[in-house]
Amino acid sequence: MLPFFLAIVTVIVLLNMLASKLKVAYPILLVIGGLFIGFIPGLPVIHIKPDLIFLVFLPPLLFFSAGAASFKEMRKWWRMIGSFAFLVVFITALAVAVAANYFIPGFSIGLGFLLGGIVSPPDAVSTAAITRFVKIPKVLTTVLEGESLVNDASSLIIFRFALIAVGTGQFIWQDATLSFFWMVLGGTGIGLLLGWFFVQMHKLLPTDAPTDTVFILIEPYIMYLIAEHVHSSGVLAVVAGSLYISKKWLVFLSSTSRLRVVNVWQSLIFLLNGIVFFIIGLALPDIVKGLRAEGISLSTAIGYGVLITVVLIVIRIICCYAAQAATLIFRRKSLPAEIPWRAYLVPLIMGWTGMRGVVSLAAALSIPVMYNGIAFPQRNLILLITFVVIFLTLVIQGLTLPIFIRKSKVFEHLVLIDSQEDEQEKKIKNGLRKEVYTFLKNRYDDGHLQNSVLFQKMMQYWEENEKADDDEWMNEETRQIYIESLDAQRKYLSELNKQPDIDEDLIRRQLYLLDLQEERMKLG
Repeated sequence: MLPFFLAIVTVIVLLNMLASKLKVAYPILLVIGGLFIGFIPGLPVIHIKPDLIFLVFLPPLLFFSAGAASFKEMRKWWRMIGSFAFLVVFITALAVAVAANYFIPGFSIGLGFLLGGIVSPPDAVSTAAITRFVKIPKVLTTVLEGESLVNDASSLIIFRFALIAVGTGQFIWQDATLSFFWMVLGGTGIGLLLGWFFVQMHKLLPTDAPTDTVFILIEPYIMYLIAEHVHSSGVLAVVAGSLYISKKWLVFLSSTSRLRVVNVWQSLIFLLNGIVFFIIGLALPDIVKGLRAEGISLSTAIGYGVLITVVLIVIRIICCYAAQAATLIFRRKSLPAEIPWRAYLVPLIMGWTGMRGVVSLAAALSIPVMYNGIAFPQRNLILLITFVVIFLTLVIQGLTLPIFIRKSKVFEHLVLIDSQEDEQEKKIKNGLRKEVYTFLKNRYDDGHLQNSVLFQKMMQYWEENEKADDDEWMNEETRQIYIESLDAQRKYLSELNKQPDIDEDLIRRQLYLLDLQEERMKLG
């Protein structure tokens, strides 16, 4: 089994390299690879316990996505994010439930809601991988990131309630309402509390980069397990805890730990995404065999998958246009007097970004084979429909979205946005230069820097840090002073980040460069 696993990892890496070469998002090739691997004869069948799917894959995926998101930007657009993450998810799940109940024989409303909970949340990783090839406004990326973080929780809550309703044959609204509020509030509270606890542990314990990395790898699993143990939302616990921890990184992690953690997490998330797609690919032969045993042909099942995909796309586009209409009606005074016609294409693009991915796959795979001693109804059909939905949304929408954005020229005003970002970057760089000058001047006045030539050399080295390759003139004392100047710059950036008009991504980019400089100083 180990050689087979290593072969899968190798194929995943090769597909990522091919995706970079073709300039397409790697999830697109992963889902195609997962499809083809399912039809290779002689491959071993991998059986993973359904209740382990969420535990193994969801916590790290959610932790990474939340840590990479900007809470400051999400807070600006919380109304839109909240409406997409809760209201649109419920409408989507309802539409899928009605369509499945009407068109698919043997599908009850409960099973329809179960399927709706699985396929309703767009995937953050897939959307980010696809949109990095085109320029889109910051507000759109913020809404998509925030939506995908929170809607995973809301859709999985629907999934859980539907799973219980199908398994037990009853649904009590009063109990469900109380459970919903406990899952949301309890999960968020547990995540924040554990996030605070982990930050204190990192501060108090004598950790180094390897132990920090290992601690951060296990923290999302602990959050998820504790929240699920008390029947609240493990998803929300991980998201809330990750958002809290990511805001405190400068406080409890060294530059070495931060760089190490980012590199390890990026590799882990990429690997987990690939493995999930290949697991469903390996399970496809058994799924198809189960469908035939139930009297459902493969073509019929694929047809149902196409139907559900169309429902998902249409409902999302309708919801996006409804959101735009509500904005035009209730916030007309804050909008420009004349709205360009291309602005009315934005909801269409927003609706076209609803690619499904690994969370939907993990949810489908987590459906138990047996529930209360009885075979779970329509499990194989739900799995195949989910795979078809993911395949079609990733391949069709994923490949056409960049072309659509470029051809429609809907974001032509991004030239202005780019100039605003350039101005912000200049402001940040000028502020950092003043901070470094003030810091070094103070050290110079205190007698730490022995002459003005050395002072000028350090300023010149800072200004040319990305190109500078000559630091032999530094001794141990000046090197330490330079590292201390990096800490002063971090404090300045942390304060600057509190201003609402400053792009947090620009701040993070500068902090990353400071970490790289510090590591260079330590190695030098």
